[in-house]
Amino acid sequence: MQAPKKYHTQNEAILKAANYCAYQERCHNEVHAKLQEWGIYGEEASQVILFLIENNYLNEERFAQAFAGGKFRVKKWGRTKIKRELKLRQISDYCINLGLKEIDADDYVNTLKEIIEKQFEKSKLTHPILKKQKAFQYAMQRGYESDIIQDVLKNLGY
Repeated sequence: MQAPKKYHTQNEAILKAANYCAYQERCHNEVHAKLQEWGIYGEEASQVILFLIENNYLNEERFAQAFAGGKFRVKKWGRTKIKRELKLRQISDYCINLGLKEIDADDYVNTLKEIIEKQFEKSKLTHPILKKQKAFQYAMQRGYESDIIQDVLKNLGY
């Protein structure tokens, strides 16, 4: 059984939330959910979030940039998947577009080439068309756009 939630004073909540946001970039939804987990609701939660925004602990533009750049560089996600994940976190279209600008176009294509080449190398399929379909599907799952995938496949000679 889960222990009852501990209720905090507003100053404790602000300090705890500030530490939570200082650890890594957070979006409003994550902070709001964490405040609810701590038993802080309604007006008190709004005041804490307002404090975090005013003191630059919480910034959705910065979050979107860090999220998009990190997911691309570390997990090699494509723009479509990053955009979908940011929308799930209720990030505005403006912030999403700002975040996606963090991804360099050349790096994007080169990363896609790496992904496709690795997929071809590890594929146990022998028929070239099946290999190509498998690589295409894999790149789509990673969130890359179909027209860019087609161009990369064509440039690689597959």
